[in-house]
Amino acid sequence: MYDSLDIIIPVYNEGENIGKTLCAVAEKIKTPHRISIIYDFDEDNTLPAVRPLLKKYPVTLVKNRYEKGVLNAIKTGFETVKDGVVLVIMADLSDDLIAVDSMFRKMNEGYDIVCGSRYMKGGRQIGGPRLKKFLSRTAGVTLHFLTGIPTRDVTNSFKMYSKKVLSDIAIESNGGFELGMEIVVKSFLKGYRIAEVPSVWTDRTAGESRFMLKKWLPKYIHWYLFAFRNRLKRKPSAAGAG
Repeated sequence: MYDSLDIIIPVYNEGENIGKTLCAVAEKIKTPHRISIIYDFDEDNTLPAVRPLLKKYPVTLVKNRYEKGVLNAIKTGFETVKDGVVLVIMADLSDDLIAVDSMFRKMNEGYDIVCGSRYMKGGRQIGGPRLKKFLSRTAGVTLHFLTGIPTRDVTNSFKMYSKKVLSDIAIESNGGFELGMEIVVKSFLKGYRIAEVPSVWTDRTAGESRFMLKKWLPKYIHWYLFAFRNRLKRKPSAAGAG
């Protein structure tokens, strides 16, 4: 049984958002937790905004160990966690954190990954580019029904992972948020247990999005096709699928 949660927040000039984000974490997440804020460079405006809050919230500042970018920030965050359960959230509060405690309970039911899902019953997506929403929903739903991946929202970054899974998956992604899709697809093929809970995503109202659809779309397509090519090689889970 897990008794606490490590939360990773990659940031890039989120000074306008970070205080509200930490407040929302404290108010909405009842599960005992620690927070690692991963930043790229010392001039990031997140840092002066968060330093006065370090005594109020359980936050550690961690500098990205690799080249700048959200993927490498998340990888750095994964490496800072030694054991237990890891959650990735964004500093723009796009994901409603009210789902986190339900996700954690699922982890304690024996799942290895729990995905926040906008596309299952009870989930919603509010705002954002229509093309991005269409592509994301299509990828998630088709992979779910045609390959058996136990989530309808494989592209969402709002996911909770066991450290065991993260240690077992060789990360090949080199773009950005497709990292979460890679981990789910590879974990499913290895027979790990995956579940989803409904979540609500709302487009950011402050700061600048780091999502680059044109640049990252081919990388999502790569993992989409990878799932289909390898689905017959999937190892059955001893505990059954989620």
